[in-house]
Amino acid sequence: MTTVMRCCYWAVYALCLPLHLMHAVGLWDMYKRVFPFCVHRISVTYNKKMHDKKKELFRSLPEFRGSDRPLTILEIGCGTGTNFEFYPPGSRVICTDPNPHFQKYLQENMGANEHLTYDRFVVASGEDMGSIEDGSVDVVVCTLVLCSVTSVQQTLRETHRMLRPGGAFFFMEHVVADPSTWTYFFQNVFQPLLCYLFDGCNVNRSTWKLLEAAEFSELKLRHIEAPLIFVIKPHIMGYAVK
Repeated sequence: MTTVMRCCYWAVYALCLPLHLMHAVGLWDMYKRVFPFCVHRISVTYNKKMHDKKKELFRSLPEFRGSDRPLTILEIGCGTGTNFEFYPPGSRVICTDPNPHFQKYLQENMGANEHLTYDRFVVASGEDMGSIEDGSVDVVVCTLVLCSVTSVQQTLRETHRMLRPGGAFFFMEHVVADPSTWTYFFQNVFQPLLCYLFDGCNVNRSTWKLLEAAEFSELKLRHIEAPLIFVIKPHIMGYAVK
């Protein structure tokens, strides 16, 4: 960080002192009950703006279907289920999220997407998916989740473990901007506040570097500028094959 950026960062950090205290005494956990409602509202707008990009991303899903069975998709951090509409008809979906309060909105989207078969909802973090067997799914999907997991590396290891040989990991994530831009400056300055407001979100992660270092045999990744608020404009999307 530059000196100016560091000073601005600590100013924002200081302004977040009430949030730090609420988190320290456990009061901030109440926000986890409200957060699904916020995500539900935001996801509708995000899907409208990113519809074409999501459609493009998930177009390749059928390529990973087995010859004698339906496509099995496990979604890490499924949230309210806004990706369901893009999944191929007949797919079997396993939903996971560390926040159990998403179930209400998840069930609404399940009802609206009857072209899918829903296996189960597992309350688990991306870093610990121990209830899912090794090599048991064709595809793992993760959108706007790697920004908030505690360890991206461990989440990718779990993803690799759960995928069958030849299976694929599909992702769409916002990432840190180029260091020469104002977006990069404000991403780092406002990180303390954004982390609280969006349940652990880190807008300044170089997620693509961790994907490149993971143990996948093939990686198709590209950087895009999303039509969103400037701090989350930089995105990556693509898939990695086990």
